[in-house]
Amino acid sequence: MTTVSIKEVAARAGVSPGTVSHVLNHPGKVAAATRERVEEAIRELGFVRHGSASTLRAGHSRTLGLSVIDIGNPFFTDVAAGAEGMASERGYAVILGNSAGSRAKEERNLRVLAEQRVRGLLITPTDEDLTRLDRLRERGISLVLVDHPAHRPDQCSVAVDDVAGGRAAVAHLLAGGARRVAYVTGPLTIRQCRERRQGALAALEAAGLGPDRLGVAEMTAMTARSGEKSAADLLAEGLPDAIFCANDLLALGVLRALLQAGVRVPGDVALMGYDDIGFAAASAVSLSSMRQPTYQLGRIATELLLDECENPGTHAHQHIMFQPELVARESTR
Repeated sequence: MTTVSIKEVAARAGVSPGTVSHVLNHPGKVAAATRERVEEAIRELGFVRHGSASTLRAGHSRTLGLSVIDIGNPFFTDVAAGAEGMASERGYAVILGNSAGSRAKEERNLRVLAEQRVRGLLITPTDEDLTRLDRLRERGISLVLVDHPAHRPDQCSVAVDDVAGGRAAVAHLLAGGARRVAYVTGPLTIRQCRERRQGALAALEAAGLGPDRLGVAEMTAMTARSGEKSAADLLAEGLPDAIFCANDLLALGVLRALLQAGVRVPGDVALMGYDDIGFAAASAVSLSSMRQPTYQLGRIATELLLDECENPGTHAHQHIMFQPELVARESTR
């Protein structure tokens, strides 16, 4: 099989080999018309770059790593889609690692990504100890925290204000008449779960109610099955006025169990989720939720990462914090 060279692509496109190299490595620096002409020549000739050779010369590849806590959660699926979309536009591919909430698995994934010489890393860490990420930076791998605020000036982060989200969710339930609220959550070692509870307590305090009005059901996983189990426990103990779930998967499991038990939602108990995944609006009783800009999170985090990768001398680290949006539906009306 004959290998097509960069010189042949350049001749077909009517440009210099250097321009072809720029299209392959720095497409944003090439005029759109010229880039399209080169890409058409690449397609026509079936040119395939020698990835391993270019990686050895540059010390890294045109790949980015993405490490998430739970790819089974549509929240992270949407974040990944945003990251992949931006990366593709800039000529990069994304390698996905799913930690499943396990630090040990996360560290194994990070080792593999480093061995693959990824150019940069997007990560939603499994816990608050981020010193392990310093080893990657020492190897020249840029990184951006996703859905996790950075607490140091030499890192970029893109996150959503979870304290504000928890406060808005419970304030909405209290405005509907609730005075006792159950918070169904995943492990409180997860920052998002912990900060959403903090916001819930702030809403109770603002309403003149004590922290004893918030019951906490801490589950080992943030899945619909865990939601069903928590609902069974709540039914046995006595239902509160409202239930606030740390994500929509938990809330959908709660909803299923309540409806099967003949409980009216919201007639007997109001129900609130978090994330506003696609299934929230399509459930048997449409689910009120706190919407997060998931796709945008992935895109902006990738844009920051690529700027750090490609412009290390001028890159300015940013800590971007989005505000969640309350979406009220049938489950709290």
